[in-house]
Amino acid sequence: MLTLLIILFALALIITSIIKFDIHPFLALFVGAIVYGLLVGMPADLIIKSITEGFGGVLGSIGLLILLGVIIGTFLEKTGGAFIIAQKILSWIGEKSVMLAMMVTGYILSIPVFGDSAFIMMNPINKSLSYKGKLPFAATTVALTLGISASHSLVPPTPGPIAAAGILEADLGMIIFWGIIVSSLALVPCFFFVKYALTRIHLEPQFAEVEQTTEVKKYPSLGRSFLPIFIPLLLIILASIAKYPTQPLGDNTFTRLILFLGTPVIALLLGAFLSFTLPPKFDMKLLSSSGWLGEALLIAAPVILITGAGGVFGKMLQNSGIADLVSTNLDGASWGLFLPFLMALSLKTAQGSSTVALITTASIVAPLMATLGLDSEMMRVFTVLAIGAGAIAISHANDSFFWAMTQLTGMNIKQGNQSHSLGTLIMAVSAILIIYTLTLFI
Repeated sequence: MLTLLIILFALALIITSIIKFDIHPFLALFVGAIVYGLLVGMPADLIIKSITEGFGGVLGSIGLLILLGVIIGTFLEKTGGAFIIAQKILSWIGEKSVMLAMMVTGYILSIPVFGDSAFIMMNPINKSLSYKGKLPFAATTVALTLGISASHSLVPPTPGPIAAAGILEADLGMIIFWGIIVSSLALVPCFFFVKYALTRIHLEPQFAEVEQTTEVKKYPSLGRSFLPIFIPLLLIILASIAKYPTQPLGDNTFTRLILFLGTPVIALLLGAFLSFTLPPKFDMKLLSSSGWLGEALLIAAPVILITGAGGVFGKMLQNSGIADLVSTNLDGASWGLFLPFLMALSLKTAQGSSTVALITTASIVAPLMATLGLDSEMMRVFTVLAIGAGAIAISHANDSFFWAMTQLTGMNIKQGNQSHSLGTLIMAVSAILIIYTLTLFI
């Protein structure tokens, strides 16, 4: 019982440090892990071992994946490739279905591009289309934010799901495959919520300032813009299929090539190289420390460090014998996927960052997978998705994405809570119910 109280104290220390004192999540997680190790009486050499193994082990498997994913997103954003994808999706769906178009566009853009950037990029288009179509601006806005939130927490190569997959040693290809299915289905009730419940929120789009969606004048083609996203995802999924014991793709040179190219780090490296072809005129300076590559490194570094600190916390929990303790205390209880879901939802609601919630929850749950009955290959995949579902909600005033939405649209806090915050809760609950239902048949 004392150890569980120490865990709660360590989590409270981490959350308070982030929220109240604005300490960087990396330092909060790292120090919190060491404090936990000291309080439970771990030997000094075991604490040091947990730090080196936890940090090195996690970053060795997923650090490059996070970096390469960010590089792809940065080049798509800077060249206007993401904007071209957005425009094409809008033209496919049609301006008469603006809410659906916003939701689908946000969903696809948020796979390679960070959520805040995707919203900032799409906000001017959303304003224009809702004004022309005489549609409720609050509804089209939340359709966009919920689409962004769905893929951000459930579909790699966004950093959070990649980090959770690495920590829990889950198959990335299967997470992509099932993540797309779960997140897409979870958006169905959200669409009806937006369409029928948010029309009563009065919000007028403001056009006082001239907005520029991009600085580039010549955009890459749609095909070139899609390739850095589509090729890595396809290769990773194909490699996952090829790994099946039944060998559905056979045992030949082609299969071995797919297994190599579909290794996540190789697939994303190819995606990064494809993104380098997006600028209308390639300049080697783009790959310098002061160019777009250097900017991507600056964006990725905090996420990678937070992930490493989460790995330290997880290893500290594992080496302290937490699995045996929890096994004793939860004997007879059937928490299953709902425990990681509730942990992630609580952490997201408390401190605001979906990525931190994903990484921290995965680190806590990693030593408990066998105890919770989640240590099979498929259950590891669904555990990552359950954590991702929890990390969607509740987005409110401590979430930077919430403030980006309210400030750029003119929403007040009450309207934001009634629309976006409630929408994230609906999506999170829908997602975990879908995941649980899938586990009954798979």
